[in-house]
Amino acid sequence: MTLSAARAAANPWLSWPYLRDNWADVSEALGQHVGLTVQAVLLAAVLAVPLAVLAHLRPRLAGLVLGVSGALYTVPSLALFTLIYPFLLDARLSVLIGLVMYALLVLVRNMLVGLQGVPEDVRDAARGLGYRRLRLLLTVELPHATPALVAGLRLATVTTVALVTIGVVVGYGGLGQLMFRGFQSDYHAEITTAALLCVALALAGDLLLRVVGYAVTPWLRGAAP
Repeated sequence: MTLSAARAAANPWLSWPYLRDNWADVSEALGQHVGLTVQAVLLAAVLAVPLAVLAHLRPRLAGLVLGVSGALYTVPSLALFTLIYPFLLDARLSVLIGLVMYALLVLVRNMLVGLQGVPEDVRDAARGLGYRRLRLLLTVELPHATPALVAGLRLATVTTVALVTIGVVVGYGGLGQLMFRGFQSDYHAEITTAALLCVALALAGDLLLRVVGYAVTPWLRGAAP
């Protein structure tokens, strides 16, 4: 066996013994990653829905809402997390705020597109039945915008899973901590394990939201793909 082959055998990219012996660290990092992702996407959704509704009801504000959320999205994540941390001195909260800011643009834009996409004849029919503005919004426009919101949630979730790893710059990056440690020590199995778990987490979140979207939009089940 050559020297390079011996080194590769001693430092494999996939290693069950690594996962078994380090499961406590892996599960802790995975728990951090899941917790940050879920909280960030939920908080962003709570903020995005009223902002999108406001932009829809007051079209003059649409440019401002999208512009501000878009400006936040353009800030590099490495810079954003390191800028927030000195003010809060809390690594987890700093990363969480940054993730919410990044998810806002995706959710606000999708929700607003969904609200604006309601056919005008549907609105006219509702008004003809005596629907006032609030009832029209709650019973016609918001349900119609649900598929767009779900699509935004799916995209925001996958994006957030990736961005959580950048939190390593302030010491709270979930699976990113394992990746960083693996790169520092040149431990291939640690890098691969963290990367594969990130991919699995993103796929699982996307699949779950797809199922939820299917469940909450029964009127679309018979529609052509």
